[in-house]
Amino acid sequence: MSSIFSKIVAGEIPAHVVAETTEFMAFLDVSPLAMGHLLVIPKKEIDYIFDMDEESYFGLTLFAKIVAVALKKAFPCVKVGMAVIGLEVPHVHIHLIPMNAVGDMNFSKAKLNPTQEELQEAAQKIKAQL
Repeated sequence: MSSIFSKIVAGEIPAHVVAETTEFMAFLDVSPLAMGHLLVIPKKEIDYIFDMDEESYFGLTLFAKIVAVALKKAFPCVKVGMAVIGLEVPHVHIHLIPMNAVGDMNFSKAKLNPTQEELQEAAQKIKAQL
């Protein structure tokens, strides 16, 4: 069964994609911890990040770095935090979150509920920095 992320890759579910290659994709989280919160995924459906082959793992990490640099320019912050949790969706994904304090990476805090227009604006801001 396809994960929700595989359905995004296939175009079956819309997403605010900010960057894409033949192997990887970065798109906005629809329930972000902060505006600009991105998910970076391999297009190939793999459940556990440490099951990835080395080339794909390093490629995903490099792609995340490129996107994180653009994210920091689009949403000025102290740092862009990176987290891999992987329990909620059975598809490797890296969270990239603009942060100014440690608590900004607290996944148990209330999520934002941005409009589609706000998400589109955020996506455009990040794309402009790539």
